[in-house]
Amino acid sequence: MQQVNIHAAKTHLSSLVEKAAMGESFIIAKSGRPLVKVIPYTADVAPPRVGFLKGQISVPADFDSMGTDEIADMFEGK
Repeated sequence: MQQVNIHAAKTHLSSLVEKAAMGESFIIAKSGRPLVKVIPYTADVAPPRVGFLKGQISVPADFDSMGTDEIADMFEGK
């Protein structure tokens, strides 16, 4: 793994970042002492939540009207 002094890293940052993006990690050092390791970024892709139960459950056609009488009775005190 390549080690680059901090001054050289500032001077050649664009090319170093391009190399890191292609998978070539490197270390930035100060006075020969390693400070940080630069590695390529990989985004954590979460699976989509919408539709995760598709085909496993069914919603009744009268879903919107289910329980309306009972709810009305609770509010009206019947």
